[in-house]
Amino acid sequence: MSVLRIGTRASALALVQAEHVASLLRDGGAQVEVIPITTSGDRGRLLGDKSRWVKELEAALLADEVDVAVHSAKDVPAELPDGFVLAGVPARADARDALCGAASLEQLPDGAVVGTSSLRRAAELRALRPDLGVVALRGNVDTRLRKLADGQAAAIVLAVAGLERLDRGAAIGAVLDQLVPAPGQGALALETRADDDRARAAAAAITDADAAACLAAERALVRRLGATCHTPLGAHAVRTADGGLRLRSFVGLPDGSAWLRDELSAAAGIDPETFGVAAGTRLLAAGAAELLARAEQAGAGSPPPASTPEGVPL
Repeated sequence: MSVLRIGTRASALALVQAEHVASLLRDGGAQVEVIPITTSGDRGRLLGDKSRWVKELEAALLADEVDVAVHSAKDVPAELPDGFVLAGVPARADARDALCGAASLEQLPDGAVVGTSSLRRAAELRALRPDLGVVALRGNVDTRLRKLADGQAAAIVLAVAGLERLDRGAAIGAVLDQLVPAPGQGALALETRADDDRARAAAAAITDADAAACLAAERALVRRLGATCHTPLGAHAVRTADGGLRLRSFVGLPDGSAWLRDELSAAAGIDPETFGVAAGTRLLAAGAAELLARAEQAGAGSPPPASTPEGVPL
């Protein structure tokens, strides 16, 4: 039996995620090798949208240097290049955002500084608390936690999944249910060449059907909106008790001054991508196209100062 080569970014979190996938594949009897690859995003280069996190992994797939690329699903562009497929989605971790440094958003004093590198989180925080001083705070999880400990912010917002995967769950002061997570947050996406039947079958064997359906709905919404990394967009789908799907979404400006929220449910049996397209169409009908255009212009630079929100929950 030939070894299945797993390509991954070389960051601490990416390696933990790849080892998790490797363990699932080994449990199924596969021989697996994990191959770290440094991406343009890791080197600080900006290639436009999310491709900086996946381009080198896709090049390694194309060159037959790896068989499966493991991505954080939120980093994968909504449209894949020709010849590639998302062949697997393991069971999803907690998709929500975590507040570190405080027990709740409400307990933060007026004007408190909150750190995040995410335009979406900045927009949602400002929509909820326009008084907060939301600042850009970059670096890996440990670097950001160290900056918090050094007093560079009163609190920071990180993904629950990343903290828990790195055994930093103790740093979570509160889970922010009021924020809509990024599309794909907490999920892993396994990319293969479209013509590699062996790799596709291996990825499919460790796929969780509910996680795959929810991710498909979220990615379909992103495609319908034509959103990019310069767009503060949240989309989070869950499977309901009756087997249907529920999808929450958020589109806003980086300064939190205007935003849309929506929640849409569908009965069991609906095609997830059709459902995601329908959710995106509702947002567009409510004015999301204008918000997206304004956010694209504003989001290319640093998040602007906060102002009073005029949100429109659908």
